[in-house]
Amino acid sequence: MKKKMRWIVLVPLVVVASSGIGIWLLTSKWLEDGLEPKADGTNEYAIVLGAKVKKGNIPSLALQYRLDAALIYAKEYPHVKLVLSGGRGPDEDIEEAVVMKDFLLENGIDEDRLLLEDKATSTYENLLFSQEMLPSDINSVTLITSDYHLHRAKILANKLGWDSDVVAAKTPKVVELKVRTRERAALLKAYIFGK
Repeated sequence: MKKKMRWIVLVPLVVVASSGIGIWLLTSKWLEDGLEPKADGTNEYAIVLGAKVKKGNIPSLALQYRLDAALIYAKEYPHVKLVLSGGRGPDEDIEEAVVMKDFLLENGIDEDRLLLEDKATSTYENLLFSQEMLPSDINSVTLITSDYHLHRAKILANKLGWDSDVVAAKTPKVVELKVRTRERAALLKAYIFGK
């Protein structure tokens, strides 16, 4: 009887542990897949996804890294227009897109290359609202966001009918474990619900 009880407890534990490891490995592959294909200036438009703005209208480290990546890309491909996408969160004093625009203008990017999408409060909205601003014949865009965030952004872009290539911004080390763990759950949600 004791042996049977042991199996009743052990089998579900093994199943749960195996499932957890399987999901972890699968989402690790997805995070890695997000880094390709690398953008090469082919797309006319690049969408820079917003991130938190701190008090004093200072970009968070995540947003700063995205802006640094966008600036390098914009200077390398001067024909590409940038859609700066990010609204105002409940604890922000200004729209993320406005802070992004100010940074890029201060660093030499011409204003006529910058389009502001300042309403989005989620990744899905970033892409949906940006799509509404672009010509209807655009079917491929470049996505600029944190490296861990790229695969989900690509999934959502695909749901909107876009192909995409990517520019990866580094992830701040101080939050890397937290955001990568949270992103795994968000990826599963994106695959299941499409948002």
